[in-house]
Amino acid sequence: MTNDQMPDDSSSSTPTHYTAITDELLTQMDRDLSFHPCGVSNPTVLTPEQIDTFNRLGYLSPLPVFDPGEIADIREYFDALLARVMADGESQYSISSAHQRHGRVHDLLCHPRITKPVSDLLGESFVGWGSHFFCKLPQDGKTVSWHQDASYWPITPSRTVTVWLAIDAADSQNACMRFIPGSHVQGHLPYRESDSSENNVLNQTVDAVERFGEPYDVVLKAGQMSIHSDLLLHGSNENRSDRRRCGLTLRYCRTEVRAHLGWNGKGVVIAGADADGHWGNPARPEAD
Repeated sequence: MTNDQMPDDSSSSTPTHYTAITDELLTQMDRDLSFHPCGVSNPTVLTPEQIDTFNRLGYLSPLPVFDPGEIADIREYFDALLARVMADGESQYSISSAHQRHGRVHDLLCHPRITKPVSDLLGESFVGWGSHFFCKLPQDGKTVSWHQDASYWPITPSRTVTVWLAIDAADSQNACMRFIPGSHVQGHLPYRESDSSENNVLNQTVDAVERFGEPYDVVLKAGQMSIHSDLLLHGSNENRSDRRRCGLTLRYCRTEVRAHLGWNGKGVVIAGADADGHWGNPARPEAD
């Protein structure tokens, strides 16, 4: 499981209780794991052609967000955060649900240059519920196997889109993400438990993905982002380079989506209204 599966309620203004998530528990849930086309009739940032592309391929990339000076400032902030985390004996992969603990990550989750394209896909009422730094250090020996995000989450229906903001430049040499275009329309795919010898960050692997097409390398400059569907097959290779590769994932879904096992507690209302108060809407943390 990834750290996004283990919400941290340490900074939430309302106590929230979480249940440990297992494959067995997820299998027992009545989840709608099918692709729901995205898009609004009058987009403000994306073009209708880009929305069609997202629905057809399952992703958009690259999209500009921050200029070199702005992303350099964000990278400096992350460098300091990573140093603190690793000094405490934690992994570089452990900075998860970060918007609940760090004000600057909360600000990025709500940043209009990120959320406006998301709004063109999800509509006027949506929440941001996930934030996780995926940092592959130079010569990092770990892979991220082919997987679908929706497999891991106690959320239904599967209408989450993930923004991957490049903190560092990402390319094939330093293990950029890889997508299987169009695989999101296949629905939920069978997976196996990863073998320990695979050095996989995750515990799930979807095999024989070549039957769905050729992988696409998600090459991004620092400050650019991609957006992908929670059913799109994706992963990344080992970072065999001498350059770090860090990205911040930010996850969004429409307010009518239901999150179970306490996960609703970390959803921040970004736009519109949460009519029945399902999402916790935690306040911005004071600490950065």
